[in-house]
Formats: sequence, structure tokens, C-alpha cells
Amino acid sequence: MDRRRFLIAASAAGLGAANRYRAGIIGHTGRGNYGHGLDVVWSAFPQVEVAAVADPDAAGRAKAQARTGAKNAYANYRELLAKEKPDIVSICPRHLDQRVEMTVAAAEAGCHIFHEKAFAATLPEADRMAAAIRKAGVKVQIAHQMRCSPFTLKAGQMIEAGEIGEIQELRGRGKEDSRAGGEDLVVLGSHIFDMMRHFLGDPEWVFSHVTTRGEELAFDHLGKPREPVGPIAGRQMAAMFSFGQGIHGYFASKQCAQTHILRFGTHIYGSKGVIFLPNAIYPNGAQAYILRNPAWVPDKRHGWEPIEPEHRSFGDDRYITANALMVEDLLDAIEKDREPACSERAGRWTVEMTQGVYASQLQGKPVSFPLTEREHPLNQWSPAWSRQ
Repeated sequence: MDRRRFLIAASAAGLGAANRYRAGIIGHTGRGNYGHGLDVVWSAFPQVEVAAVADPDAAGRAKAQARTGAKNAYANYRELLAKEKPDIVSICPRHLDQRVEMTVAAAEAGCHIFHEKAFAATLPEADRMAAAIRKAGVKVQIAHQMRCSPFTLKAGQMIEAGEIGEIQELRGRGKEDSRAGGEDLVVLGSHIFDMMRHFLGDPEWVFSHVTTRGEELAFDHLGKPREPVGPIAGRQMAAMFSFGQGIHGYFASKQCAQTHILRFGTHIYGSKGVIFLPNAIYPNGAQAYILRNPAWVPDKRHGWEPIEPEHRSFGDDRYITANALMVEDLLDAIEKDREPACSERAGRWTVEMTQGVYASQLQGKPVSFPLTEREHPLNQWSPAWSRQ
């Protein structure tokens, strides 16, 4: 271990013993803002002092400082990192156009990170971020909040206990709102891909079909996302991932006049039954169900039963509770020197699976993981996507 990694490891060990942390918050009002409540989560942890917030927008910075109780405020996040030397930072903006520089800077400063999803816009960016994180030896938790949801944890226990038998397949859909297709794949498909890996492990290959109005993916199907999330194309997609031993995971998103929020979730099909996990912010709207019927449909003897985990709460704000469960795991990972529930490795996998969908469509065949071509497949048509 070199001297820098030794100092970081020693610092983390000291924090664990004292159980006290100083947090920094990085946001950008008007350019991804503060994500899904990653700024206010620290109020749930009395052992964490919010040292400072950084935001280039003066008005937004003042509001964020008041909202979070931060002692200091900076226009530049690099100045925050240099002067405050926080133990942990929240990287909050939803937009991905600043993600790489923020993450690399925080890692190089020796900060552990609570990180908004999606992890990155492209695989080369994800690779660069993951390399910086590994070199620094810091812990990262990606805010895929389903990972630490009591419903997800209870479902995992039920599967391990054999309550739905042997897993046969897993199916997930995006939210299929106005972003259906390419943008849904990047922004919300990442949640589904993370659930696939959580239950099935790393995928071996993907075979996909991406279309728009029934036409095969083409140059004029390139889209401009509502937020800068990287290259997107297609309004309908279906993808099959192999996880070995004959088990597959399926993802779909289709532009449609009629949809429903509960389609956005994960069905886990077993030889004896089915578990459904809606992708919702815990605890509101997140109720999970089990159907104990090998026919996979309810009948006179078998109906959908609610899954009842041991519930957790960090107050009335659902974003604070859902994020606090993730932060709780992150702090434990720091103190025990283990991998967090949804680390940078998990985050990079969601990007790899996303790019794999496009790579398979353009090559017209299954594509193996890890991808040998790291550049985004859509760059062959439009490398200028990042300037949109």
C-alpha cells in the first residue's frame, strides 16, 4: 500500500472508532440541482456534521445552506474539498455532464461518496471514475434506493428460504412515461439492471432489439434527452440478459398511450411462485407482493399476498428515509472496510448493460460482457451528443 492509500485507510479507521463524520454537499442549481434528496439525508445522522455546501448558483447556494444547515458555502466544489477536507460528500446533481470531474475530484481528495444515479453517461467515463475510486481506496454508495429497501431485503430472504422455488427468470420494465425508450433505458433502466444483478449476479451477454415506430434503429432515431444523460435512441426496446445456468433477465420500455407507474418494477419468477417489487421510493408506493402459485397467475386458492418486512423510518420525508437506509449501509461499510451495497462496481455495471443494449442491436447478435469496445455504440453516428 502506498503512502496516500495508507493515509486514507488510517483516516477511515479513525473515523470508525470515533463514529463522527464531516460531510460536504455538491450541487448545482439549474444543472441537475440536488438530485433526489441527497443533500438533506444527513439530518438523519446526529454523528454527521454538514461542514459545507458547494453550488455555483448564488441563490441556490444560499437556499441549500439554509436547508441543510451547512456551516459554510462555496461557489466551487474544488474549493470546498480543499478547504473543508470532508470525510464524505454527497454528489447530488441529476445531470451527468459534470459527474466525472466531481467524482474524480472527490475521490482524489480522499472523500467517501454518496452518489446520485445514474453512475455515468458512458462506459469510458464510468471506467475513469471507478479507477479513481479504487486508487483512492474510498467507499462509494450509488443511490439506487431499492438496494436497501426493507422490501428488497425481505424478498431476498424469502427467495433464499425457497418460498418461490428456483428462480426461472426476472422481468423488468422502465417507467415508460414521455421518456419511453432510450431515455427511460438510461435514467430508469439503471434501477432495473441493478435489481437484476442484485438477485442474479453479473450478466454474461445481452441480445436486444431497438426500434422506433417499428423501424430498426437508425441515425434519424437519435434523440435529445430532457436532461444531459448521454446518447439515446429508439422509442421501443427489448433486451435479454443471460446470467448463466439458463437464467435470463428481460428489460423492456415502449412508447405507449396507456401506461401505469406499477409497470416500473421487477418480477422475479420462480418454480413455485412470483415476487413483484415495484421500483418506488420506500416506503410510499413500494409495497411488494408474493404469489405462491407455480402457474404464476392468481386463482381461487392463490392470490397476491403483501410482503411485510420489518419497517424502518427516519422521519416523515420519504426521500430522507430511502436515502438514509443507503447512507446507513455506507457508514457501516466505511467502518468495517467492506464494499457498500451499491458500490461503483455496481454503478459501472448498469452503464455497461445500457451500452450493451445498443451494441447488440447495432451488431445484430448477442454481445458478451465485459464489452471489448468501451466507446458508446451510438458515437458512430453522433459523437456530438454531449454538446446537446
